[in-house]
Amino acid sequence: MAASARERDYSLTGAAAALAVAAGLADAEWYRPPVDPERLRALTERNNWRPARDTALWLALLGGTGTAAFMSLGTWWAIPAFAAFGALYGGSADPRWHENGHATAFKAKWANDVFYHLAAFMLLREGTLWRWSHFRHHSDTIIVGRDAEISFPRPTRLGVLLLNYLNLINGPKMLWLMAQHAAGRTDPTTRELVPEEDFGRVTWEARAYLSLLAGVVAWAVASGTVLPLLFFGLPSFYGAWMIWFFAITQHAGLKEDVLDHRLNTRTVYMNPVFRFLYLNMNYHLEHHLFPSVPYYNLPALHEEIKAYLPPPKPSVLAAYKEIVHALRMQRRDPTWELPAPYLPPGGTPPSPRLPGEVDRGEPPAPPLSEVDLGPSGAFLPGQVVRIDREGSSYALYCLAANDFALTDGLCTHAGTHLADGHLEGHVIECPKHNGRFDVRTGEAIRRPATVPLRSYPVRTVGGRVVADLRPNLSRQPVPPP
Repeated sequence: MAASARERDYSLTGAAAALAVAAGLADAEWYRPPVDPERLRALTERNNWRPARDTALWLALLGGTGTAAFMSLGTWWAIPAFAAFGALYGGSADPRWHENGHATAFKAKWANDVFYHLAAFMLLREGTLWRWSHFRHHSDTIIVGRDAEISFPRPTRLGVLLLNYLNLINGPKMLWLMAQHAAGRTDPTTRELVPEEDFGRVTWEARAYLSLLAGVVAWAVASGTVLPLLFFGLPSFYGAWMIWFFAITQHAGLKEDVLDHRLNTRTVYMNPVFRFLYLNMNYHLEHHLFPSVPYYNLPALHEEIKAYLPPPKPSVLAAYKEIVHALRMQRRDPTWELPAPYLPPGGTPPSPRLPGEVDRGEPPAPPLSEVDLGPSGAFLPGQVVRIDREGSSYALYCLAANDFALTDGLCTHAGTHLADGHLEGHVIECPKHNGRFDVRTGEAIRRPATVPLRSYPVRTVGGRVVADLRPNLSRQPVPPP
C-alpha cells in the first residue's frame, strides 16, 4: 500500500489509524507457514533451567563489568568498562524485557514477571503500558497508525536516529510521559493502547519507577558525586546504543501495511556472542510467526520452516547494507520499497478482517446436540484439535487419557485460533499474544485476554468423544465489568 503523501502520520490517533481499520489491516489474520503440530508443540515447551542459566550469566556480567568500572575510576580503563556495563544494562536488558514480557522465557510465571519489571525499569519502560504496546505490535506489525513500535518511520531522519543511539530523544519523552502518568494524567496514545481498568496500574507503576530514580538522584546529591547515576539511570542512555544496533535489523526498510511477516520482518544470522546478548531475537521473523516459541527454541524452529521463508541475511553487515540502502532511498522517496523477496508457496494466506466481521460477543448459532468428535484413542494427551462445525470454530483439548475439555476456538482478544496455541496442563496459551485461558472453565487468566471463553460439555461414551455444542452455562465465568 503506497503512501499518498511524502510523510505519513504514524501516531495511533491520526487519520492513518482509521484508514488501517477501514482497510481490514487491524487485528487481521497473518500468513503462517505449515509446521507439524506435534513438532510445534515440542518447540513451544518452556523450561526454567535455560533462562535461569542465561539470566544468571547476564547478571554476572553486569556485576563483573560494574565492579571493573568502579575499580577503574580515575583511569582510562573506566571508559571501556562503563561502555560494557552500559551495553549490558541499557541495551541487553531489551531482549530480557521482551522475552519475559511474552512470558515465554521461564516456565515459572513469577520469574517472567520479576525479570520483566526489572528490565522495564532499566530501560525506562513503564511495564503495563509497554506490555499492551507490544501486544499491539504483534497484532498489527508495521501497520501505520496501529503499531506504536515503528522505530523507523519514512523518511527516517539520520539526526534523530543517531541521537536515539544515546536515547537522547526517546529517553526524555519516556521520562516526561512517566511523570504525567505518575500525576494521574492519561495521554491519548495510552488510552488507545491500555484498557481503562489498567489505568490505575499505569499510574502506580510510574510512581514506583520515578521514586526509585528520585532515590538514586538523592543518593548522588547527598554523596556529592554523580557515581550512583552512572550505575543506575544514566546507563539507560549511554548503553542504549546496543538496543538500536540490534533493533534496526528487525523491520527497518521493509514493507508497511502488509499481512505477511515475511515482507516486513527479517532474520539475520549472528555469531554466538550476539545471539546471547540478543537472546536469539535475530530469528525475528520466526518469532513473529510463532511468538509462543521460547527464544531458546527459535534456531530449531528456523530449521523447521525455513523452506517457506525468504533467505535470511547471512550476517549483520549484510543486513546493514540492505537497511542503509533502503533508508537512503526512502529518505528521497518514502514510497520506495525493497524488491519483494521470493516467497515459497504454502501456509495460511492472510485474510483481512473487516470491521464488525467477527462478533465474539454473541454465542454461535444453535448447533446440534451430542456431536461425535471421533474415537478417544485418536487424541494424545496435550493435543489441541480445531473443530469447525455449523459455521463456528471450537477447540478440543485432550488433558489426559479420556479427559477432554472443549471451548470456543477463537481467542476472545484478537480472534486467533487457539488450536495453534500451547497447552500446558489445563491452560491454553494464545499463539498470537500469549494470553491464557483455563480450558476447564474458559476463564481468562492472563492478559491481554480478559473476556472468558465459552466452554461446552464433553465426555467419552463407548470409546468416542461426544460433545454438546450448546454452551455449558453452568460453568461460564462472569466477564469483568
